[in-house]
Amino acid sequence: MYKLAGEERFLLWAVCSIQLQVHYSDGGEKLLLLAEGLLKKHIASHSLHEPEAIMVYISILEQQAKYGDALEVLTGKLGSLLTVEVDRLRIQGRLLARAGDFADAANIFQKILELRPDDWECFLHYLGCLLEDDSYWCTEENVDPIHPPKKVLCKISPLSDELFDSRISNASAVVQKLQEDSQNKLLRGLFFANLEIERRKHMHGKGNDEKLLGALTDYWVRFGHLACFASDVEMFIEVLAPDKKTELLENLKKITPSASIITTKALGQSMTLLRLQVLCGNMFHRSDSELEHCAVQMAEIYCKNLPLSKDLDPQESMHGEEILSLICNLLVELFWRTQNFGYIIEAILVLEWGLTIGRYAYHYKILLLHLYSYLGAFPMAYEWYKCLDVKNILVETATHHILPQMLVSPLWVDLSNLLKDYLKFMDDHLRESAEHSFLAYRHRNYSKVVEFVQFKERLQNSSQYLVAKVEESILRLKQHAHSIEEEETVLENLKSGIRLVELSNEIPSKPLTFNEDFQSRPWWTPTSEKNYLLGPHEEISYRARENLSQDLEAGFRRNIERRSLLPCMLYLSVQSVSTSIKENFEISGSLSDPKISTELKNLLERYAKMLGSTFENAVDLVTGVSDGLSSYKDFGTNLVEWFNFAVFLNAWNLSSGGCWSRTWHTVDSLLEKYILEGVASLESTIFTPYENMRTLVQVVSEPLAWHGLILQACVRSSLPSGKRKKKTGSAELSSSPLYLALRDSTQSLCSTLEAMLKWLIVNQSDDGKLEAILSSMQNDGNNDGPGQVFQILETSMSSMDSTELGHWITGAFKCWNTVEVARKLVTGKHVVLNEFIKNCESKFKSVQKLKQQLSQI
Repeated sequence: MYKLAGEERFLLWAVCSIQLQVHYSDGGEKLLLLAEGLLKKHIASHSLHEPEAIMVYISILEQQAKYGDALEVLTGKLGSLLTVEVDRLRIQGRLLARAGDFADAANIFQKILELRPDDWECFLHYLGCLLEDDSYWCTEENVDPIHPPKKVLCKISPLSDELFDSRISNASAVVQKLQEDSQNKLLRGLFFANLEIERRKHMHGKGNDEKLLGALTDYWVRFGHLACFASDVEMFIEVLAPDKKTELLENLKKITPSASIITTKALGQSMTLLRLQVLCGNMFHRSDSELEHCAVQMAEIYCKNLPLSKDLDPQESMHGEEILSLICNLLVELFWRTQNFGYIIEAILVLEWGLTIGRYAYHYKILLLHLYSYLGAFPMAYEWYKCLDVKNILVETATHHILPQMLVSPLWVDLSNLLKDYLKFMDDHLRESAEHSFLAYRHRNYSKVVEFVQFKERLQNSSQYLVAKVEESILRLKQHAHSIEEEETVLENLKSGIRLVELSNEIPSKPLTFNEDFQSRPWWTPTSEKNYLLGPHEEISYRARENLSQDLEAGFRRNIERRSLLPCMLYLSVQSVSTSIKENFEISGSLSDPKISTELKNLLERYAKMLGSTFENAVDLVTGVSDGLSSYKDFGTNLVEWFNFAVFLNAWNLSSGGCWSRTWHTVDSLLEKYILEGVASLESTIFTPYENMRTLVQVVSEPLAWHGLILQACVRSSLPSGKRKKKTGSAELSSSPLYLALRDSTQSLCSTLEAMLKWLIVNQSDDGKLEAILSSMQNDGNNDGPGQVFQILETSMSSMDSTELGHWITGAFKCWNTVEVARKLVTGKHVVLNEFIKNCESKFKSVQKLKQQLSQI
């Protein structure tokens, strides 16, 4: 197009496309030289006429580390295309810094600061160049935009002590001069600058705690009422020793207005002080009684300041809204320490109470979602997730709050809807991304072209997208596992699982992105793989939130690669046992395919390897556990996967002529022992965490379901129909070892499901559960234990009238009903149990049908 029309825009389209090609392929040096040559040739004959054109040219030179050439272009005639002086200076400073000319770069960034003194990013560039510590340039390309670091990443300055002192003094002088201007006195960026200067001194071993405390106090006086204060100063507080952190808190308390003063600024400072106590770790080192007292004080502050919100629109955030979140965190901390479920119930009631008036408080909904999930009330958790009204890219960053819990729940209809909505968003966005790029080309916004393509790549490589595609296929198999005919239709639609095996082959080398917004998760569950409430309090010493995605990646790859093999292993198992049964019963028309057995063996070997074992050792382990020589604990956290291995191993043994009678017994024994022991150990109280039941649900939903399907395939193949005829008599068939193994296995499965259903149905009753919830918070006038906080909320509200609170707040509280909220928890857990019973009943009916069919042989 450029050759035909000679237009600048077509040239830039070509150059931008070359840049993308460099980003996604090898041989970048030659391609960049080609792009540079095309631009130089065009400039020589036509020059450039668009600001975006000069930006593209400079980026081409910058990618080749030709910083000097880029500076010549910028400061020459073409540089005049950039009409905004600050933008031009910013590029010039960056090029000088990357060329190693830190002195001139610092001067350029100082000019920008004089023009825009509140430019925090520019100050970081200025200080980094002044100290030559690569604070920005060494990390710019490696920073994850979804999970940016909380602090400025930098190396220790290589300067001598004398030169460091001189340079840092220059920086302080520049900041002080800017602050002397009356127009700059209240600019946050300059206060940040003083704090960062003190932090760098600490890093260089020249820190002065008193100066840093003074700078933090000055920032507090002016901005302590802002909600962002705690996150603003987090990286600066980190450099302080514990005793200095305590000193800071004491200093701030002295200059904080009394809690009796009711103004939005005083409330903001009180909330910030509470956040800082959490940030400094003071809360988690207090005794149980001190934590309770702190939660009570927070509740009192919240109630006293409720009148400040009476004139707000119901859709606006209420003043002091975050106090209830802080109270919830303290109550969960108390539960973690004491294992008193009354604290969990109180936390739920506090949040539900807050949502009565603040219906749009998303952080309440997230906390509730995770609390209900912990207790196994998934319908309530899912309802609150839907109330978040997640749209657009938040579908990718926020689904992690609910998807992992739903994957291990028996709510398959809700899970199916969740997966379909998520996959639809991702597929639609990936399909439309080409249009977005084309639109950026048409509007000559070439930086957006690169941005759109990189964003598309990030979504394509999403770990959550990968999970959704695999689990959606497995879910369909679980939903139809009661019927071999329906299952074969699903497998046919899944192309026999071959596409997922191909996907599994790509996973080890596939780049993965973790786009989840982990910072929005509660402290007790920083990732979906970790929940501190499931472990004893004393074993957890530090709750870090940094580098979570890196910690997840290795285990994630193994797990999803393993899960991707299941549909194909199921298909091969059904096919192999079908032909083997026909051969064993000598039914005419049966043709054995050795390739199927070989493929299944290969997948079993891969599956065992992903479980950290060889095939032979895996066989020995499942056999040893079945025979009682080893414990179920030897399976570790992958018990369900080991059961899957045993089920498919049995199918392979039957088709390969191995010792199938032994593996039939192994599978029967594994399932029967684990399920019956698991049911016996379950507690029927309303407070039982779902974790106690989760593995049992998974065992029934997967390995038991797959084993049932293999039995159905075996029985179907042993019953000839139409023109097929048996060569063996009925009496001889019914006494064959294979028939006996099928009969015994079917009976074992039937007895196991029957025993489990009896327990589940007996414990389905909700009798006494509502009373247990309400009584868990009865304080009886004591000054300790759960119930104190919620009592303050209720009594305070009853003592205020509509003139103090406003009509809409008063009206909202008239709708509050503690008993109804408690009943929602009971109902939510009942629905989960009822859905699990339905799943078990469908399997029980299919196994009973198998028993009838076997009796006809």
